[in-house]
Amino acid sequence: MCTAAACKTKDFYFGRTLDYDDSYGEEVTITPRNYPFHFCGTGDVDSHYAMIGMAHVAQGYPLYYDAVNEKGLAMAGLNFVGNAHYNRPVQDRENVAVYELIPWLLASCKTVKECREKLAKINLTDTPFSESLPVAQLHWMISDKDETVTLEAVKEGIFVYDNPVRVLANNPTFPEQMFGLNNYMHLSAKPPQNLFAKGLSLTAYSRGMGALGLPGDLSSQSRFVRAAFVNMNSVSGDSEKESVGQFFHILGAVEQQNGCCELEGGEYERTIYTCCCNTTRGIYYYTTYGNRQITAVNMYHTDVDGKELCRYPLILEEQILQQN
Repeated sequence: MCTAAACKTKDFYFGRTLDYDDSYGEEVTITPRNYPFHFCGTGDVDSHYAMIGMAHVAQGYPLYYDAVNEKGLAMAGLNFVGNAHYNRPVQDRENVAVYELIPWLLASCKTVKECREKLAKINLTDTPFSESLPVAQLHWMISDKDETVTLEAVKEGIFVYDNPVRVLANNPTFPEQMFGLNNYMHLSAKPPQNLFAKGLSLTAYSRGMGALGLPGDLSSQSRFVRAAFVNMNSVSGDSEKESVGQFFHILGAVEQQNGCCELEGGEYERTIYTCCCNTTRGIYYYTTYGNRQITAVNMYHTDVDGKELCRYPLILEEQILQQN
């Protein structure tokens, strides 16, 4: 499963965890402005905004898990199993396959507002990329420096929700995730007040008791609550190192350790990678389960006017600084 978040200091940052039991060979992938996209329902696009993100590249095509374009618009797809619903192509709509949704939007949109306009005409289709890569059940978080929305395609239709907490997890639907926060309105980063009963002397015997009751399990709803609390109470300096470091601490609140979430067949879900992208500067930072050192890839250190994908395999082995 996964958790996505966005926050702003001097620059705007967007990222996510990808939690799963296995990797699909994903790479940090830069799509330059003149890489030719063929969108199966809307035709060819030979010139577009450059973008950087995490993708599984198949047959030369970037299947993005998350990405940000050169205008600072960011987007991530998260598992939405059991709720996602897609249609067959229809007339009089923009037919977009799920696997091409991220590049389709990032290729031409500068802001969330522009995304809303394009999404008003969309029909998300169940067209698979190939026989070996079936349609993923997803919903999406889309952000720019000014606003964040959640996009969901369910049986009742396609919905774009304002996302004031700038966080998204998996199930249930986003309105239900937000409603669940009502159960935690008493939580605070400040020490608790004694409201238990009049005349009863009670003492906060530890720091952090204002957040007593914050869920600590690995379920998607609990991760949403925890990430929302941490993200909205987070305090960071404005420097790049402070901002990036704090963003990884925010997502560290929801990371999954190998062995704690057992799946059928004896496999375990774990945080395959965590990313943070400075959407203002086009720098993609990441860590992997086996490598806690932050690695950076700068989109503008490549030929953003080119036609070929630029791919960076993930550094998977731990990098340890020997201090003495």
